[in-house]
Amino acid sequence: MGQVMNSTEQDFILVTQAAEDHFRGLLQKEETEGMNLRMFVANIGTPHAEVSITFCPAGEEENADIPLKFGDFTLFIESASKEALEEASIDFTMDKLGGQLSIKAPYLKGRAPTTDRPLKEQLQYVIDTEINPNLAGHGGRVSLVDIVEGGVVVLQFGGGCHGCGMVNITLKHGIEKTLKEKFPEIVEIRDVTDHTTGKDPYC
Repeated sequence: MGQVMNSTEQDFILVTQAAEDHFRGLLQKEETEGMNLRMFVANIGTPHAEVSITFCPAGEEENADIPLKFGDFTLFIESASKEALEEASIDFTMDKLGGQLSIKAPYLKGRAPTTDRPLKEQLQYVIDTEINPNLAGHGGRVSLVDIVEGGVVVLQFGGGCHGCGMVNITLKHGIEKTLKEKFPEIVEIRDVTDHTTGKDPYC
């Protein structure tokens, strides 16, 4: 990220100087006077949550929006997205293609359940926020089917993982290792997928 001392932090969100300059450059290309930006989160608290930043002509912001002022422009934050954007940071880094905006929001997909919550709820959170994002690169996903008495977790694969010949390696060296490290009470991970019916396996 950019230097913190050159960034703007307004209560719950951090915008680096590099990101601010990037936003300013985008707005300067617009011919509409008084153009600002607006940020919101779609599908809050789900595995499909994502942040969007759009142009916002003067007067088109919502009354409840939270304004983050940067001198010559304002970044409006949708009020309903505030909790999902708590402790978020926005940065811009230069690369060979010109640069890339990065947004890190630890609570985008919800907050981790506390340890006093049911194991199934805690497992689902890890699957949604850690395991499935990794599998998504191969077009795959995994679903929590059940937790059997005795510490056996039953999973089912889908997408590119359905029918993939490498799924046992993914299960044993990836998913099982991750879940057992986080939840020592788990003794076995069981895959109940019928991989012979996979229509579009990744491998």
